[in-house]
Amino acid sequence: MERQAIVDKVKNYVLAQFLPGEDPNELTPDTPLMTTGILDSLATLKLVTFLEQEFNITVEAHEADAENLNTLDQIADLVSGKL
Repeated sequence: MERQAIVDKVKNYVLAQFLPGEDPNELTPDTPLMTTGILDSLATLKLVTFLEQEFNITVEAHEADAENLNTLDQIADLVSGKL
């Protein structure tokens, strides 16, 4: 799967689930999600579940952190590496 397609899918999910009504242009590939509080621990679990189901991958517990899930770019890197 193309990396940009991953970014787009994840962006649409984050906007729908955690930022309803926000301007999609404000959510850039390098917008911090975890360190700014957009993704709290519960939201992070929901995101991981979405990634696992959508892309048929497994995200290990130690991977569900700000190092891998803080930005759309980092999420796309994680998913790409598992595909």
